[in-house]
Parts: sequence; structure tokens; C-alpha cells
Amino acid sequence: MRTIPELEEGTHRAKATGILPNGKPVVVNADGTVSVVGGGNLTSENYIGMSQGPIEVTGSSAFVGTPVVFENADTRFPAATFDSNSNKVVIAYRDQGNSEYGTAIVGTLSGNSISFGTPVVFNTGSIEFMHADGIVFDSNSNKVVICYKNGGNSNYGTAIVGTVSGTGISFGTAVVFESASSDFISVTFDSNSNKVVVCYRDQPDGEKGKAIVGTVSGTGISFGTPAVFNAGDSINMSSCFDASNNKVVIVYADNANSSKNTAIVGTVSGTNISFGSETIFDTSTGGKVGKGLTTAFDTNAGKVVVAYTDVAESDYGKAVVGTVSGTSISFGTATTFESATTTEFDAVYDEDAQAVIIAYKDEGNSSAGTSVAAFISGTSISFSSPTVFEADRTDEVTLTYDSFNNKTVAAYQNAIDSNDGTAVVFSPNTVNVTRGQVNAGSSATVDIIGSLSTNQSGLTAGQSYYVQTDGTIGTTPATPEVFAGTAISATSLIVKT
Repeated sequence: MRTIPELEEGTHRAKATGILPNGKPVVVNADGTVSVVGGGNLTSENYIGMSQGPIEVTGSSAFVGTPVVFENADTRFPAATFDSNSNKVVIAYRDQGNSEYGTAIVGTLSGNSISFGTPVVFNTGSIEFMHADGIVFDSNSNKVVICYKNGGNSNYGTAIVGTVSGTGISFGTAVVFESASSDFISVTFDSNSNKVVVCYRDQPDGEKGKAIVGTVSGTGISFGTPAVFNAGDSINMSSCFDASNNKVVIVYADNANSSKNTAIVGTVSGTNISFGSETIFDTSTGGKVGKGLTTAFDTNAGKVVVAYTDVAESDYGKAVVGTVSGTSISFGTATTFESATTTEFDAVYDEDAQAVIIAYKDEGNSSAGTSVAAFISGTSISFSSPTVFEADRTDEVTLTYDSFNNKTVAAYQNAIDSNDGTAVVFSPNTVNVTRGQVNAGSSATVDIIGSLSTNQSGLTAGQSYYVQTDGTIGTTPATPEVFAGTAISATSLIVKT
């Protein structure tokens, strides 16, 4: 390790950023270029430096409240949202104990606990499918919209508007948005156009991926004309609204293209939606029915986070950052957050922690309900340590964020407790450690080749790390490939050996 002072070079001053193995200092010139004092070439092979800047720690430790049963019967397809008008949580689900009817219930947070009103039936027929994000709050009309596959009406794609009052909810008349069997239904709210966007698979029409725009008026909803975003078989859909770019992002597995996980950007205009070109973010055959795929928008970073099961890598849980530009989306490098079989995903943005919370079933830990906080830096993503919010086997997880109480609520099926519908209030571990940053224009202490960089965080001993294009380090080589070093502990890295 060497502390590099300011050096005189020519007629201006420069900040040295490291030293080559031959002892020559490397400096950043006044015009932003880099040169070697005394001459010579700078390459990734003869120079690498790890800043010894201070570690910054933000966030808070996890807490988990006491799980509460909201439906004392087999509960399927739970979907949750937060009504910011009434400051209530709304959970919709299929009640197996009541003829598989579509049912909804209102939850009220108090501290770290949640209590519920009386369940209300919104569909007197079997709900054949409802996605974890099959419910959304329309902040323009202050209404809740539930979208589902109606087994009581030929499996048609159906939507209904709910109004929360106190601890209860009432509903308008159900409206069919697709007069055909509709699967993998996901819904999001476009706050720019004040429209609801529903995406789904139209089973009779070649299993195409379609989307349709809905307008809430009073206690009813009307729809425009469906638009095809993928002409092939589309499964495992999830959607979110990018409020920075005023675009809808839909992710799905494209079964017509080797089940590759794919994303597409939609633009709402009036009651219509149009799409850009598709982008594959997972080239493995990752999209299999029953595996995880979810997305959420990080308001602080202005980026989309996609979490999914990587079937090609032992079903590990991974996440990747998406950046919308115009009508397209590009992705950074996927990062593993759970090195075990990981399914049953949902994700939500935590405004207080400024992190995306990912919930999942950790099959490597007795199928416990688990979560991580995901932090974005550029196009890279890092994670907190996992938080278990349900130690029992947890199926069909859905999340919502209560922005009034700054708490996350998970609703799920407790497979050990008679498949009862259960909810819990929790805050995951959001402690975020930023390694070694030095402010622009400041002198830096730099660990060079062969030295020990001790201000790292979250490393795995024995793992090789590579410099990423945004200046962070990761386990996957970037382009160009620059080897950073080998970790010997969670906080120490031997630089480039």
C-alpha cells in the first residue's frame, strides 16, 4: 500500500492514483486523461489499484413481526397491494374453503403487526389463476383493481374494481378484458397516463403475449384493444411501471425462443399500448412454468430490477438491473442472491430503505419464506444478507410496501399450517456497505498489485473477482476482462494475484 501525494507534472498539478510495478506513479491529468510519470504505457496488466477510501454503512437490521392468519382455509394465488388513499393493505386470493371463490380482505398495520377485517367475495366462481402482481392500486381514482382468470366464466381474463372503506372493501361489476382463456395475468399502474395495463397469455390465440389498457371510472373499468408484444408462447409474466421514463416494462419467458427470459418496453397512448423490440436478459433456458420471475422499479435509481430462477445454474436466485432508454431496455450483469433452488418470487420497492425487496421460497433452507434487499449502483446490483420471514414451508409469496408505515407485508400460503393464508409485517436487512469510495478531486490511498485490500465487504473467501465497467467488482468477468484479485475473507482481497 502507498499513499500518493499530489505530483507536479508539466505546468499543472495532478492526483496520483497508483504506482506501476517499476515504481513509476500513475496520475490523472487536469484534462481527465491518465498518464505514467516519467513515460511508459499503462495497461490492465501492469496496473490495478483498490481505493482505501472509507467504508460507508447505511440501512438498518432486519425485524420480523408475528405471522397472522387472514384466511383459516387453503388459500391460493394471493396478490397484495397498498391503498395509499386509505393507508390499508388489500390481499386478494382464491378461498379453497369457500368453493374456490375470489375473495379479498383489508389489512391495517399497527407497529410491527397487522390485523384484518372481514373477507369479501368478489367472484362467485372459481379463480383459476391470479398472479402475485395480479392486483394494483390506481392512485388517480383511488381504487384497487384485481385481474384474474375466471374459472366461473370459461377462464376469461377478467378485472374488477374495489373501493376500500374502513376495514372493508366493496366491488363494482366484473369486466371481461379477454373473451378467451387467459393465463399469467399481471397488472401495473401507469401513473403518467393514469391507466391500468394488464398483460397476459391468450391461450387460444397461439398462446401469444398480449397487453391491454384499462381506464377506471367510478366503480367500473373499460378497456382498449389488446396489443401483441410476443407472437410466441409467453409464460411467467410480470410487469412494472418505470416512472423515470414513463414506460411499462413487461418481463416473461419466451417459450417460442427456447424459454429465454425476455423483456419489452411498452408506451401507453390513450387507451392503446405499443412496444419496442424484445431484449433477452437470460440466455439460458430459464423460463419454466413454476419457476420464479418478477420485476420492480427502483424509484431512487430510476432502474428496473428483475429477479428470476436461473435454471441453467442449479435454479439459483439471480437478479439483474435494467435501464430503459426510449422504447428499449438494456441489462447489466446478473448477480446471484441465493445459491440454492429459489422459486415463488415477488418484489417491491422500499421507499424508506431505497432498495428493492425480493421475496422467495428458499428450497435450500426447508423452503422457508426469505427476502433480500437489492441495492443498485449504475448497472450493478448488490444484496443484503437474507432475512427469513417465515420458517415454515412458504408457497405463493406476494409482497406489498406500506408507504405510510414504511413496512413491507408478505402474504403467502403456509404449507405447514394447513395451507392457511398468512401475512407478516417485516423489514428485511437493509444494511448496505459501500466499499472504499474517494470523493472526486481528493487524494487517495491505493492498494496496488500484491497488497491486501482490507476495506471490502460481502466477499466469499477463495472467490476470484473482476473489475466491472462501473468501477465495482464482481464474480463475472466484464468486457474488457480485468482481474481484480482473490478474496481471503468477507472483507479482504489480495490485489491481482
